[in-house]
Amino acid sequence: MPKKKPLVVVTRRLPDVIETRMCELFDTRLNETDRPMSHEELAEAMRTAEVLVPTITDRIDASLIAQAGEQMKLIANFGNGVDNIDVASALGRSITVTNTPGVLTEDTADMTMALILSVARRLVEGARAIPEGSWSGWSPTWMLGHRITGKRLGIVGMGRIGQALARRAKAFGLSIHYHNRRRAAVEIEEQLEATYWESLDQMLARVDVVSIHCPHTPATYHLLSARRLKHLRPHAILVNTARGEIVDENALVRMLEANEMAGAGLDVFEHEPAVSPKLLKLAQSGKVTLLPHMGSATIEGRVDMGEKVIINIKTFMDGHRPPDRVLPSML
Repeated sequence: MPKKKPLVVVTRRLPDVIETRMCELFDTRLNETDRPMSHEELAEAMRTAEVLVPTITDRIDASLIAQAGEQMKLIANFGNGVDNIDVASALGRSITVTNTPGVLTEDTADMTMALILSVARRLVEGARAIPEGSWSGWSPTWMLGHRITGKRLGIVGMGRIGQALARRAKAFGLSIHYHNRRRAAVEIEEQLEATYWESLDQMLARVDVVSIHCPHTPATYHLLSARRLKHLRPHAILVNTARGEIVDENALVRMLEANEMAGAGLDVFEHEPAVSPKLLKLAQSGKVTLLPHMGSATIEGRVDMGEKVIINIKTFMDGHRPPDRVLPSML
């Protein structure tokens, strides 16, 4: 008698090839509408499914996990970060949590470099000038940006994405500086010609571009606080493709409005999908570049994420430890 397929609930639309494969392997319930599930819909999934496949838009908090049925055994997150899941509560209920690390590294680093260039060279303003009809021809002093070659890049979080950005930035002629919970291995520092700063405050005061690549945890909430942002120099640029909650967005807006820093490139927001009206106004003025959380949005990346989810589910259901299991020590 064939083995019963596990019931897997997927909360958002995934690439067709991934959904097809999941339906072949598991008893899969898809979200055909792609609208985020309500709290009650997620609760129903926790009560009935053996595996939940959420995304970063789904808040799998303690109240949801408390409603999990005895059959719920695995939360296979479609995403690298797990700040959308109360991992401690899940582990307390003997529910395994997995994620999809590594597959979005290059895509996110590409987008980060694009944002650095966009803000420094005013690319969005320039692209807008032609269709708006405000360009009347070349001028020596019109739409002047800043050269990035020779500038100092400060990376907050020297993990996979931070290192991938450092490789790109080094090729553009920026010098690499970084702050991390733990100092990187000597060979990594030598390869990237990177300078380690134990003090984040001191690094912020000495760099021209700041790029955020640490996870969002209780310890990193508002890591870039109003006090810390004050260390930035007036010509500094801040780029965030990690998580919006890491930056005190109101403090950032105040500094941009007061011309206490040169600009910002944001792919994530503190209260997304809501975006501060003040940030929108700054975007209209050309002070900031705003993107709709698309740093990892490539076809290849999404398929790779889905394949990792499938491997994690299949490995777990076959009675083995999934390769991307999230451990308390990783939080």
